[in-house]
Amino acid sequence: MDAQAGGTAKSTILFFLCGGASHIDMWDLKPKAPQEYRGPFNPISTTAPGVTLCEHLPLLATQAHHLALLNSVAGTVNTNDHHGGYYHNLTGHAPDPSFVTLGNNRTPFPDDWPFMGSVVASRRSGGGDLPNAMTLPHKPSKAPYTRPGQFAARLGVEYDPLYLNGSVEKPLEFHAPALVLEADVDAGRLLDRRQLLDTVDAARRDFEHDAQVRTWSRQQERAVSLLSSSKTTAAFDVASEPAELRARYGETVNGMSLLLARRLVEAGVPFVTVFWKENEQLNSKCKSAGGWDTHGNNFGCLKDYLLPEFDRGFSALIEDLSERGLLDETLLMVTSEMGRKPKIGDPRSGGVSGAGRDHWTHCLTDVLAGGGIRGGQTYGASDKFAEWPDANVVSPADVTRTVYHAMGVHDLEEIDSDGRRYNLLADSRPIVSLF
Repeated sequence: MDAQAGGTAKSTILFFLCGGASHIDMWDLKPKAPQEYRGPFNPISTTAPGVTLCEHLPLLATQAHHLALLNSVAGTVNTNDHHGGYYHNLTGHAPDPSFVTLGNNRTPFPDDWPFMGSVVASRRSGGGDLPNAMTLPHKPSKAPYTRPGQFAARLGVEYDPLYLNGSVEKPLEFHAPALVLEADVDAGRLLDRRQLLDTVDAARRDFEHDAQVRTWSRQQERAVSLLSSSKTTAAFDVASEPAELRARYGETVNGMSLLLARRLVEAGVPFVTVFWKENEQLNSKCKSAGGWDTHGNNFGCLKDYLLPEFDRGFSALIEDLSERGLLDETLLMVTSEMGRKPKIGDPRSGGVSGAGRDHWTHCLTDVLAGGGIRGGQTYGASDKFAEWPDANVVSPADVTRTVYHAMGVHDLEEIDSDGRRYNLLADSRPIVSLF
């Protein structure tokens, strides 16, 4: 394949399983490994010969002919924790030493490497009513521990994603907190205020050569365009979808976020990120903050809660896009900040008796579908315990570069504030054999 040809994706939907999803229990099961590694789950056959999935992903097994499983992602970070794992898998860059010295107090920095969605957004021309990058249904994690890696950073705030908020309690409702009009302000009054703002701005145009002022002006334009557009609210309205389709996705905040992602792709948004929204009611059951960080009761939490919701929602997204003829032009990616430690037993949850799996950034599985990806394949392999990548080893940088390749993004050259040229992802290669 021509290295510059790329895939067929016009949009990407990134589904990020917050907390660290267990690769050995979902995608890369080791039925011949000792019990203390493999756990109780069994692999099942799928619609793709030779591709197996966890027995608790039966709906996704019917869509496996669309999937490419990358079982050899070497995602080691210097902290083996969430902050570093987010950054590595969202930007393609290994964390710098500040992640070690600051730990969870390591906030996003202005000179961080940019989020892959922001890179795509910066390479796509505008023209639609919606931003080029959107993220929902939350911004991980709770302030002040906001995860680095999900912002445009050194590319400039104008390429930050627009965040939409959703909730476990009201899964059909999404809104952009920065774009909610006051109760006494309608679209007409907004435009009146904009005319006044234009008058004030006219008095300061001599200062428009300043880069920060120009950036602020672009942000103003984006906000006013979104607030005054009827298409904005229409795109967010998942309640208008047929009840049968909503049920197919599952009327949870994560299921409806995937349905909204499909609507945003239809509206022309190039990059949509869905960060799995934790259900805090699961925290005490899984020692997990309600997500995929299953330090305790790993198998019960996966079987009873996490896998059924994921299976329903993600399989529905693939099926829905395929039936609408949108899968070839939409790249889907599932990843997480880490896998789980293959040897069962986390000291923080009672050791072996707690049946948890600890952090494990050293090996994880990424899943790709659509966008020119050849489905029904497994790329690479881990060792016999799923501890370390063993064949066709790839890095998060290579996976990120593959997303750019699928989107036809090949120009990764930038110029810093001192006029020096640099590459946004120099040490990487797209996995062209996937296409």
